[in-house]
Amino acid sequence: MKTDKLGFGTSIVNGLFYLAGRLPLGWHYFWGRVFAWVLGKVVHYREDVVTANIARSFPEKKYDEIKKIKDGFYTHFGELIAEMIWFAGNRKGRGRKRIHDSRIVTYVNPEVINELYRTRPGVMALTGHAGNWELNGGIFCENYAGPWAFDESKLCVVYKALSNKLWDKVVGRGRCAAMLDLDFDGYVESRNVLRYAVSHRKEKYLYIFNTDQYPYRYATGYDVGTFLNQPTMAMTGGASLACKMGMGVVFMDWRRNGRGHYEITLVPICEDASASTPEEIMRKYYGLMEETVKADPSNYLWSHKRWK
Repeated sequence: MKTDKLGFGTSIVNGLFYLAGRLPLGWHYFWGRVFAWVLGKVVHYREDVVTANIARSFPEKKYDEIKKIKDGFYTHFGELIAEMIWFAGNRKGRGRKRIHDSRIVTYVNPEVINELYRTRPGVMALTGHAGNWELNGGIFCENYAGPWAFDESKLCVVYKALSNKLWDKVVGRGRCAAMLDLDFDGYVESRNVLRYAVSHRKEKYLYIFNTDQYPYRYATGYDVGTFLNQPTMAMTGGASLACKMGMGVVFMDWRRNGRGHYEITLVPICEDASASTPEEIMRKYYGLMEETVKADPSNYLWSHKRWK
């Protein structure tokens, strides 16, 4: 993976993350439960935001049902942190085998992406904050149904930079830990993805784009209809790029199949995005995401203000 040189402080934190990640996943889940309890019962981390988001999304639910979803969210949030730290310790070939053997993520139908990749100029995989998006960089360890139609050099994982530069570098290396020895340069900040796509326009890529965030400050937002009972504004970055380049578009449907096991089902949105508008694609995306959230409400990240 092509990365900037790490400063002294960043190198120390990165090293600690790596050492911690080498410990068994079960060890991390134990401390993840402790962390979740502290967040939910002691410091009440963003409890007002979490409660309001759930209550507005499910107005038909009673207080006890909302509380159950909220408690489940904090448990899941602790698991997310545990999995992220464990994942960061899986570097190079040995780490890739560790991820593969864990079956922490399984792609149910990888042939959907493979077929679009063979027939279209590229593929846009839209995902969001359900399941554990921090594990997207392990895609080459998580396919048990046969090889992908592309290799690591044709993958682009799009992210939004964290405000803290130290944590941005540490978390970034963790997200792509399994590819640190592969000269991987496809970890691209969302503001730079258009430039990246244009510079690689003669090559086919799979883009994994996390796209259920409220528009950033000064960014143009688009009305994509109602999502979870609320009028929703969204950015169309991934969809717009797909439309410009005529990509195939799929939705990554993350479902939690017990602690430590996620299944991703790839749901086609359109075969040729140039025949659609970004808003049309995003409306389909949010319709699919709503189905995912309703199937397992605690599996969604409720602590962020997605409606303002």
